[in-house]
Amino acid sequence: MEFYIYNTLNRKKEKFVPLNSKEVSLYTCGPTVYNYAHIGNLRTYIFEDILKKSLEYTGYKVKHVMNITDVGHLQSDGDSGEDKMALGAKRENKSPWDIARFYEKAFFEDCKKLNIKKPTVSCRATEHIEDMINLIKKLEEKGYTYIANGNVYYEIDKFKEYNKLAKLSMDELEAGSRIEVDVHKKNPLDFVLWFTNSKFTNHIMQWDSPWGCGFPGWHVECSAMSIKYLGEKIDIHCGGVDHIPVHHTNEIAQSEAALGHNWVNYWMHGEFLVLDGGKMSKSNGDFLTLSRLMEEGFTPLDYRYFCLQSRYRKQLVFSFDSLKEAASSLRKLKAKINLINENITSSENVDESKINNYKLKFENQISDDLNTPNAFTVLYEVLKDNMLTNKEKIILVEDFDKVLSLDLLNYETYNKSNVDENLINSLIEQRCKARQDKDWAKADEIRDTLKDMNIELIDSKEGTTWREI
Repeated sequence: MEFYIYNTLNRKKEKFVPLNSKEVSLYTCGPTVYNYAHIGNLRTYIFEDILKKSLEYTGYKVKHVMNITDVGHLQSDGDSGEDKMALGAKRENKSPWDIARFYEKAFFEDCKKLNIKKPTVSCRATEHIEDMINLIKKLEEKGYTYIANGNVYYEIDKFKEYNKLAKLSMDELEAGSRIEVDVHKKNPLDFVLWFTNSKFTNHIMQWDSPWGCGFPGWHVECSAMSIKYLGEKIDIHCGGVDHIPVHHTNEIAQSEAALGHNWVNYWMHGEFLVLDGGKMSKSNGDFLTLSRLMEEGFTPLDYRYFCLQSRYRKQLVFSFDSLKEAASSLRKLKAKINLINENITSSENVDESKINNYKLKFENQISDDLNTPNAFTVLYEVLKDNMLTNKEKIILVEDFDKVLSLDLLNYETYNKSNVDENLINSLIEQRCKARQDKDWAKADEIRDTLKDMNIELIDSKEGTTWREI
């Protein structure tokens, strides 16, 4: 089956043709491990997980490489602000290495809770300094660099296709890059490959180099490590949309200048998760973590389900109310699946043609630029299809869950120790309002939802209470 993805490079959906028919090379920009990942970051990793699992579902083997940024990432993509690792060390009175290892571990724990599959290779920037130095030396030999104030800069005017990914004018790129004035740059959009004379005195994380003791710029690590592990040509490179105008643009410039040819065939970008007040930002301190969602009574898979109800290229607005709706829907879905599973009989047969027909429908949706909302439509068709046996339905649920990864066959019995009281009380409040508005259909729907969660409502003159059944 043909697989289609939206290629940011050409601004259109394209048929995916891998370099190697048997294996896909995939590079994804990993976390900067100076703080917890916020749920907006995690939405991007969920999208990339769906991509990888969809490719695997359709028969490809995927070699997935992801970097761990544990050095050299300044607050702004444009070489301004403070070093994020230094900020984390100062905030917690620890060494940058201790900060990096702690938050790297926390990141992978979050990924595990979200059923995000680990990369084939996860590589730390601090362990690949020599690879970065060698890439910078190659760029220097080819005439793409200059030294000013002790730092090695990449001269973007030497690379004629600098704006081919962002598709913005140079003025637009400069206006959107949050660049502080650097009098040492020939062009404001030039970027640092190696710092030996940064604004930070006594910078802790430094290494010897041909240009002096210092540390690498952020952009160079992704180029150096992706080339090391995936080779000089890569099928797919992913990240968030905020990486397009600076980070990924600079990656292309330095990689293709060093290699002398096209580097990545398909660029894929996940859209923002936004709050009512705008995009979440760690630098402003206004961000939500997975742990915070769990403290509010949600499971990590409630959040994964919430993300999968929208296309990855569509901006997604987050609120606790919308997450509550998603959590309720997921519990209702699992309850239906559990009921089907419990009613399988030994006499039921399996018709492979019916199974394959639905598998093909599901594959059509995930192969259409990861259309997860429509993939769920296929799942619900399966559950409602009276021509399928219970055994056939469960076979298909298990098969689809290879991509969705929601533990759909793992139905928890709700009891006092794990019942989501916040969600139940919220649904009861919504039902009370619906009854006041004489919206009986909605009130009945909410009652049914709670029943699927093994919650019985008891209405009286004093109000509505509930009990587990």
